[in-house]
Amino acid sequence: MAVSLMLHVPLLLYLFFHSSSSSHNSRFSLSVEKPEYVILSQNGVFSAGFYLVGENAYVFSIWFTQTHAVVWTANRDRPINGKRSSLSIDRTGNLVLSDAGQYKVWSTDTTSSLSTQLILNNSGNLVLCEHQSRGSKILWQSFDSPTDTLLPGQQLTRYTKLVSARSETNNSSGFYKLIFDDENVLTLLYDGRDVSSKYWPPPWLVSWEAERSTYDSSRIAVLDPLGRFSSTDMYNFTTSDYGVLIQRRLKLDPDGNIRVYSLHNNQWEVTWQAISDACIVHGLCGADSTCKYDPREGRKCSCLPGYRVKNHSDWSYGCEPMFQLPRGRNESTFIKLPYVELYGYEFFHKKNITYGECERECLKDYECKSFQYSIESKDGLFGCYTKGVMLNGHHSPSFRGATYLRVPKNLSNDGSFHTVEEESAQENGHVCLVKLERVYSKRHVSSFVKFFLWFSVAIGVAEVLLIFIIWCSLIRTKHRSSGNQQGYNFLSPFGFKRFTYSELKQATKGFTEEIGRGSGGIVYKGALVDQRIAAIKKLNNNIVGAKQEEREFLAEVRIIGRLNHMNLIEMWGYCAEGKHRLLVYEYLEKGSLAENLKSNTLDWTKRYNIALGTARCLAYLHEECLEWILHCDIKPHNILLDSNYQPKVADFGLSKLQNRHDQNSQSFSMIRGTRGYMAPEWLFNQKITSKVDVYSYGIVMLEMITGRSPTMMGIQNDEGEETQSRSLVTWVRDKRKKTTSEEGPSSWSWVEQIIDTTIISEYGVEKRKMETLAKVTIECVEEDRDTRPSMSQVVEMLQSHEDDAS
Repeated sequence: MAVSLMLHVPLLLYLFFHSSSSSHNSRFSLSVEKPEYVILSQNGVFSAGFYLVGENAYVFSIWFTQTHAVVWTANRDRPINGKRSSLSIDRTGNLVLSDAGQYKVWSTDTTSSLSTQLILNNSGNLVLCEHQSRGSKILWQSFDSPTDTLLPGQQLTRYTKLVSARSETNNSSGFYKLIFDDENVLTLLYDGRDVSSKYWPPPWLVSWEAERSTYDSSRIAVLDPLGRFSSTDMYNFTTSDYGVLIQRRLKLDPDGNIRVYSLHNNQWEVTWQAISDACIVHGLCGADSTCKYDPREGRKCSCLPGYRVKNHSDWSYGCEPMFQLPRGRNESTFIKLPYVELYGYEFFHKKNITYGECERECLKDYECKSFQYSIESKDGLFGCYTKGVMLNGHHSPSFRGATYLRVPKNLSNDGSFHTVEEESAQENGHVCLVKLERVYSKRHVSSFVKFFLWFSVAIGVAEVLLIFIIWCSLIRTKHRSSGNQQGYNFLSPFGFKRFTYSELKQATKGFTEEIGRGSGGIVYKGALVDQRIAAIKKLNNNIVGAKQEEREFLAEVRIIGRLNHMNLIEMWGYCAEGKHRLLVYEYLEKGSLAENLKSNTLDWTKRYNIALGTARCLAYLHEECLEWILHCDIKPHNILLDSNYQPKVADFGLSKLQNRHDQNSQSFSMIRGTRGYMAPEWLFNQKITSKVDVYSYGIVMLEMITGRSPTMMGIQNDEGEETQSRSLVTWVRDKRKKTTSEEGPSSWSWVEQIIDTTIISEYGVEKRKMETLAKVTIECVEEDRDTRPSMSQVVEMLQSHEDDAS
């Protein structure tokens, strides 16, 4: 890839030279033979010029100067020659890209009799404008013809679309498009060689079920500079680093997924993506194949049994059979593929049907290649789907059914099946061979030969065991001192360190400076060898458990260490040595929310920002992580504040990690949480969901608003007399009910009754923020978990106040 050099002022003057006569166009030309000459935006963020994409193949592109990430290309499907090619403005005011001085590859198709100029704006927009007496007029701009990327402020409209690249190394047009469809809905479309289909939003949902609106025909979508995306079909989201003014780009990637990339420490990080399961995207693995997604290993394509890949360098071509499809009913048999779904393109569909009837329906049709037999999600009845083409194969443990592949019986020969190979590939496109299990007929072996073979094997096994026992005894002492080295190797690739117990003991000066404690353990302040100040949590032995739980501890530490959110405390490392289990976190200067509430150091703006930041973090844990994570102990002591009073959720000692496909399972062996903050589900042995964190969050917010403890307390009546103790939630509900019945449905009147007077006297009143926060909070502490909002809904409600205020 060519490294472009920034233009200095004299060169800019040359490129943007204007003739003395205003009736002629400017003489601008950029040569491919000097790719180091680029057009530079005034702020230096963006560059435009010739970009090398292959051997003697160039395109004219715009890219981020610092990282060379391309955001727009003029001729992505027609690269030009590295000799005598140029970009120039002709005398008619047309910006033309010429190949080898012979023919036009691309142009803006503009005309002007006035002086024209090509400018790269600070927003990354390349603009061709003409100079008039009253100013300048835009003739053409790159923002009106995006390729696969939207920059902040650039609109996607009914007249534009994003088209993915073919692959990570081939920037030509691919098969995936982001468009507004005929119903005004923002849609992801697979437009393949033979078929096309919509896959996002889920095609089996109507627009309102997908929470989209079809009524606004203006069709505009835009990402703002702070990381908020809004669309006229009501599809809105915010990036995980929302609110920070940094470089961002929204890109339709070659795998058919939309992602927002943010630049942190000179590295592009994904701060939002539309699809979490990559295999939902249509056409990734081509026809006659299946796609399987694992959060740790990524996407994997595999041919169906008896099929082989067509193109070893491009999986979109799919697979082809290594047999002739049988014509007669008696010549066919079926191979069961559990948890495999082939979406769309059915010959026949019928509900409430037996397996035998479904199989016979497929056998009736010579072109039927397979059938799917699965439980309908709405009514629980079995449905039959026969397939003439096998597209969009997806292997998912949550799929309640199976696909039955039609193959010829003559694959069997004298009771012995031939080996059929199934070709598979990881995301990098490398193809490997995986043998399917088949049953083989056995040859007759004499009893003497069997005895001799078994005797030889027994002697060999005994020798191996003896050597193994001696080897283990020699290294046992070393293993005791070094801890679980296997766990270290397992964790180290994810960027955090395995400390020894002696290192952490020295860092904390013998665990002397205690800065907090809870049911999970005690937290100490320490200084690491690299001079970083850390918070080191020493877990209680009853939390650690027996030795056999060490693997589970390491697995959970690995998952927590991979989490990344601006409102989530950062873990630097861990210790798993003997009976000792310690976690090493970043140290936050302002301490816990509990300490700050006690000292009354938080004004209303800080409290509102803490509520919003905490909600964003919990929404991330519940809905955006690859694993489903419940914190289970949200309280002021576990919300820490940095030097800017930004909240960071901490203490995962009681958290629960589950598979996203198994969220409804009842797998909690004990009650988790802190008295006063626990949801009613814990006490009544009900199903535990993410709504337990929502309830605890609501209690914390009530504590911030009222200044009162959530546990049982004495409350004074209107005459100042002490009444019976009640919980904070009960007291707030009674105040709301009484005030509403006496003064009507005024939102402020009941809020005024519960606000801590010391906060008002110290910081005054911010009515709109307090009303919004109180309204959201009272919804979070509903007894019925189904009526509580999700954390993402809480974020939307709190953000809507900020948007209205702005």
